[in-house]
This record gives sequence, structure tokens and C-alpha cells, in this order.
Amino acid sequence: MSIWQERKWVPMLLKEIPHPFDSKDYIYELKFDGIRAVVFASPSKVVVQTRKKQDVSALFPELQNIKELVKENTIFDGEIVAFQDNKPNFSKLQERSHLKNKEKIRTLSKENPLVFVCFDILYKKNKDLTNLPLLERKEILKNYPENEYFLKTNWIEEKGKAFFKEIEKQDLEGIVAKKKDSPYLINERSNNWLKIKNFKKESFVIGGYTDTNKNASITLYLGEYRNNKLYFVGKVSLNKKYALYTKVIKSKIIKNSPFIDLEKDINYIKSNLVCHVQYMERTPNKHLRQPVFREK
Repeated sequence: MSIWQERKWVPMLLKEIPHPFDSKDYIYELKFDGIRAVVFASPSKVVVQTRKKQDVSALFPELQNIKELVKENTIFDGEIVAFQDNKPNFSKLQERSHLKNKEKIRTLSKENPLVFVCFDILYKKNKDLTNLPLLERKEILKNYPENEYFLKTNWIEEKGKAFFKEIEKQDLEGIVAKKKDSPYLINERSNNWLKIKNFKKESFVIGGYTDTNKNASITLYLGEYRNNKLYFVGKVSLNKKYALYTKVIKSKIIKNSPFIDLEKDINYIKSNLVCHVQYMERTPNKHLRQPVFREK
């Protein structure tokens, strides 16, 4: 039985917290905006598996080059990343991950190769490494060279707050704090690994809503004005415990959509209410990625 079948290898999960912190017990890494993946590598073959245990090897043929770096069966944990202007670009990655045409995939894998950014090693030489402390696993990982398709994360110690400020300046996704002595807890979320996201915060016009949960919450349809026209940017859920909920459902319903680019069967309202939102980034069509309602 091969290591591909011996065990359900699922990544260790990250617990999200709102603010960065300083601690001598943790190391801090950049949070890469990509697709979390476990890579099973041998000198003859590479299998790429997502967090949901999907085999996506065929989508990323350039990652087969990782087999040149290993001499025996090895399992890595990391993130598949598309870089543009030396920064992770999730939209570019999505374009690749949705492709189905094999020839197109093959062409793009050569013209614009993706990268596996590795931050952990789980298995080597028929030995399970998951019970070793994090920093011991990092030492083992140092033995593997980087190439065009395989990079390793750097980290800093103690100064999580200063690191997060630098990430904000560079407009990157966030940071990850990892306890130095933490074992690798497969498919578990704990205080050993923490993520702090660099959310953007803006206010948007509410142009409509739908009743999504039997009056317990509603979904707001949000927009922003460009050249005096209201463009749809995304949706957020709003719980009835917030004062804004009452204001929205008491607003006058209008017949026509106030959005220049949205026509749906929803409750449109006069666009004079504003919603504060945090989100990760804008998509190429200026929609909000991962928007969440925020009380200001």
C-alpha cells in the first residue's frame, strides 16, 4: 500500500483571530493567497491534493517538476500560488483552476507557471513526521532545494505586530502565527496555528435585499457610485440584531433596480442607506471578495 492510500492526509487548519500579537512561542509567516494543497512527491510522480481531498494534479502539470527535488516518497504541505508583479494574485489562479481544456492547461503551465509555496513537511523516508515539533520539521524541510515551481516560506520570530504592519503596507493577504513546538494536527483547528487577515474596510450603498432566513437575517445587495451610476459590488448577510436590519426592511420598496448592472427578483429600495463592510480584495470586475458586514 502506497502513502497515497495509507492515511487520509488532510491539511492542518488555521484558526482565525482578529488582531496580530507578539510572542516568543510563535513564528510568523506570510499568508499566501492561493489554494491550500498537500503534495505527494516521489522521484517518478507528483500528486497534488486539495484540502477537500480532490486530486488536481492534471490542472497544474508544471508541479510535476517537484519530483526532481526528492529521492524518496515525501509529503509536503503548502499553497499553490499565482504571482503577478511579485505578489500573489488569486484571480489569476482562479482562471487556471477553472480550466478544463487539456491543451490550454498545458500551454499556460509553460507560459505562466504556478508555484507551490511549501511551509511544512509531513512524511519522508517511510517516516511520519507529524508528531515532531514545527521547528524540527522546518529543519528537515531545509534539505530540499527550491526551483521555479517549488518555493519555501520564510518566517520571523516574536514580532507579529510589526510584521503585520508591513503586510498592510504591501497590501498582502495577512499573516500566519505558528507555535514553535506544535505537532502537525491533521484536519484540526487549534490555537497552534492562527491566521490574521488583512481585511480592507469600506462603506457601500444598499440597493436591495432578500429575506434569506425567515426574518432572522437578510442578504444585502451592495453598490458603489461611479460617474453617478450605481454599480453592484457584492452581497452580505445582515442579522436582525443590528439596527440597520430594521432600517432596511422599513425602507420603501421601489419597482426598478437602482443598479446599472443588476436585474434580479429582489426587494429594491431607495439607495440612501449605507453598509460598512470588510473584504479581502476586489475581483477584476470590481466585485468584493469575501465581504462581511461590519458595525462601524
